[in-house]
Amino acid sequence: MAKTLGPKCRQCRREGMKLFLKGARCDTPKCGFAKRDYPPGMHTWRRGKVSDYALQLREKQKAKRYYGIREKQFRRYFHQAERMSGNTGELLLFLLESRLDNVVARSNFATSRSEAKQLISHGHITVNGQKVDICSYQCKPGDVIGVKNKKNNLERVKDRLNNMKSRQVPSWLQVQSDAVQAKMLAAPTRDEVSLPVQEQLIVELCSR
Repeated sequence: MAKTLGPKCRQCRREGMKLFLKGARCDTPKCGFAKRDYPPGMHTWRRGKVSDYALQLREKQKAKRYYGIREKQFRRYFHQAERMSGNTGELLLFLLESRLDNVVARSNFATSRSEAKQLISHGHITVNGQKVDICSYQCKPGDVIGVKNKKNNLERVKDRLNNMKSRQVPSWLQVQSDAVQAKMLAAPTRDEVSLPVQEQLIVELCSR
């Protein structure tokens, strides 16, 4: 009997893409999505035409699950992006990408965003030398993200950095492995967002 996939792998199959919810495991052949890259269910091949609303909702769900946020948080980010001048969809992704938990994960201080959230909520992460335990903290260009100067914390993060060398760090971040620090050099652009999502569909859905 085939082994039942966990809820995180089923989410990836439902969205039809890797969401990297299980961290480093997603980069290995053990990845559940790599084994079964088709939607869950017995009769997936019988599904008919997908409505516009379903396509829009799927894109929104991708973003929510990828960044690990709830509906209320997502709506707040969307309304914030609406009030800013520029492309609403791209600004929404910029706000999500600049969250502290995402920056910690993208710096390879953690194998996944859920592990990054744990590091932050337990008070192990600093921003500009000050402890920050809020995962949704909005990082800005020039901010230096580090780890509290405790032996166990530093060893844990250094181990992650060594094991995640194959995962590329985006150009808007500069990671100093020896100092266990990451500096946000600039605001992330649309091309540097690794999530393959159609943000315009999200804007159309949330603007209703």
